[in-house]
Amino acid sequence: MADSASALPSEPALKAPLLFLSVLLIASCGLIYELVAGTLSSYLLGDSVTQFSTVIGVYLSAMGLGSWLSKFLQRGLARRFVDLELAVALVGGFSAPSLFQAFAHTHAFRVVLYGVVTAVGTLVGLEIPILMRILKDQVRFKDLVAGVLTLDYIGALFASLLFPLLLMPKLGLVRTSLAFGLLNAAVGLWSTHLLRSQLGPTRMLRARCFAVMAILALGLGFAGKFTLAVEEEIFADEIVYAKDSAYQRIVLTRGRGSFQLFLNGNLQFSSADEYRYHEALVHPAFGVRPDAKRVLVCGGGDGLAVREVLKQPSVREVVLVDLDPAMTDMARHQPMVRQLNGAALDDPRVKVVNADAMVWLQETQGAPFDVALVDFPDPNTYALGKLYTSRFYRLLQRRLADDAVIAVQSTSPLMARQSFWCIAATMEAAGLKVRPYHLAVPSFGVWGFALASKREFAVPTRVLPGLRHLSDEATAAMFAFPKDMDRIPTDVNRLDNQLLVHLYAREWRRWS
Repeated sequence: MADSASALPSEPALKAPLLFLSVLLIASCGLIYELVAGTLSSYLLGDSVTQFSTVIGVYLSAMGLGSWLSKFLQRGLARRFVDLELAVALVGGFSAPSLFQAFAHTHAFRVVLYGVVTAVGTLVGLEIPILMRILKDQVRFKDLVAGVLTLDYIGALFASLLFPLLLMPKLGLVRTSLAFGLLNAAVGLWSTHLLRSQLGPTRMLRARCFAVMAILALGLGFAGKFTLAVEEEIFADEIVYAKDSAYQRIVLTRGRGSFQLFLNGNLQFSSADEYRYHEALVHPAFGVRPDAKRVLVCGGGDGLAVREVLKQPSVREVVLVDLDPAMTDMARHQPMVRQLNGAALDDPRVKVVNADAMVWLQETQGAPFDVALVDFPDPNTYALGKLYTSRFYRLLQRRLADDAVIAVQSTSPLMARQSFWCIAATMEAAGLKVRPYHLAVPSFGVWGFALASKREFAVPTRVLPGLRHLSDEATAAMFAFPKDMDRIPTDVNRLDNQLLVHLYAREWRRWS
């Protein structure tokens, strides 16, 4: 074996490392397409764990199918490898645009989603075995297997780090898939040079490579306009602001007389009636603790809850903990949002912390807060569901004064009755005394909240005068529940079961 290895031709041996580099790029591209599909389906369908689990499962199975099919390819392996690169470039590169179009124009989004994932996985599964067969006469078998698998895994690691840290916040989903499609096509073109001794005439093959690269480059050039056009079909009103952050897709739309904020396609507020929601979230807590000086706001990166907090004359310090710096930057600098929140985040009493609220509560210490306002999006993913667990509420209590008051947005007691009362039961399981309440917000319907404290407390009967919606009478009325929204038994949402995410998905599915 050693003698035969030493007799290997020198030129192919020099090219082998460059072909190994192709493995690294192929693995990176394949995983990027997988991450794009999982992220996009999470944005559009919710429940990120289910979406990523199914996308990963289908993708890996399709790779296995591709590897099995590779045994039926016997001749012209080098040419087939280049053609596969071009096929992956087109299917993977246009995966995000295709999925957005399917969501906007068809009712078969899942069919398209798993069809695209299957196609990409199968093509990627074909690539590696064929490349190994091309290299088998140039590299010893043990070195071939070790090298290919090592670079395959390193490429996957590289892509998994690059995607959330750079690609999502800087390029977005559509540009990312097209850019990596272009990279796949470039690998195909480069391979026509590395494998030219096995390809024969390459002029037409290279012409195809240049054509695919031109198509993808054209798509990349129009990606921004394409994304805007598709989102304008998905959203009812004109889009005036859109940004992909490391955590979510942020979109502002403007209609007749109002504008709306959407996160991952889910409505967060309408400027026409958000004051109802935010007055109800903030001021009942101050009805119990009118002398509160230090206030913690978890979530609420739009600054609207902070705006209401700053109306309270007793407040001396507000700490806003929101995960996404893109949200708080928008609240500070986007003119419509800044005007709506009254430039609240630039008030000298306000400190903005961009961090995961659960981690921040666990890792930081400081003077206790008198009021805590929890304004997270609804628990439609496990990342959000953890912020509604008994563990989170116990961590929160550690940062509060003994007579502090907590207010939590708790989804709709009418549309998602079990979810609403699950949140109340979870807070009680964490040792809190809980008083649920609700009001009507036209953009959302009937919406629910929970007021809580470590100690027993009376329902607030007085609120700050001069508010747009709340009065003393309206505040007292919020704590009375009709029969169709009254309490029902439910289990506790714990960190190890995330029951609430399942309840929420099941209940809201009935209304979609």
